[in-house]
Amino acid sequence: MKSTGRLTGTEPPQGQCNTENDSNCCEQGKMYTIYDCSPPVSSQTQALLTLNSFEEGADGGGASECDNQYHSDDTPVVSLSRGWFEHQGRCYKNIIISGNSRSVVATVVDQCDSTTGCDSDHDYQPPCGNYIVDASRAVWEALGVPQNDWGQLPIVWSDA
Repeated sequence: MKSTGRLTGTEPPQGQCNTENDSNCCEQGKMYTIYDCSPPVSSQTQALLTLNSFEEGADGGGASECDNQYHSDDTPVVSLSRGWFEHQGRCYKNIIISGNSRSVVATVVDQCDSTTGCDSDHDYQPPCGNYIVDASRAVWEALGVPQNDWGQLPIVWSDA
């Protein structure tokens, strides 16, 4: 999948980038690849599962795009890369995530923005890749991944 450009990183103001869940902060002058689209969705779409908090004040940044609300990390919710999010077309839709020899149903509540980042709306984190399913703690627990292995996991997903 071809990138649609690059974004120049800016250093976050002191204390403005939350590194909870091993989140990365933007680096001054570093170039970050951006994407407008994601790989095609199939019955077994390959992706990288990442860990995100959807609670207020946590590493997820602002409120979820689907409802401008925060969500409990005890609820299986996800954000999808921009192309898969389909301009809110997948808001509140369930997806099936399979990984670690288990599956879980999660609700799409947000976009993991692949076109912007390094700003306050994105908690001064770099743009997402174009193949990311950013998931709450509840998803990781349902997949039975040991907590010390949380962070990144190759998965497949499909619409429920």
